[in-house]
Amino acid sequence: MANPWLKKNPWLSLWLSGANTMASHARAQAAAETRRTIDQGMKDSIDFWTKVWFPNVAPPAAPKRRRRR
Repeated sequence: MANPWLKKNPWLSLWLSGANTMASHARAQAAAETRRTIDQGMKDSIDFWTKVWFPNVAPPAAPKRRRRR
């Protein structure tokens, strides 16, 4: 007699596929947030040390915006 627990279950397969998709999206969101945090920390560090070593240098002027015609 065949074991019923070893049969393929399409509903379980669908559920696991959805769970895997959700887990990968959550992992991607966490990785993106980590990357943003690291980038912001690097920017803050560079700004701090630039101001320490070059206190009298003015920041570059923002480029002028062009008007659309």
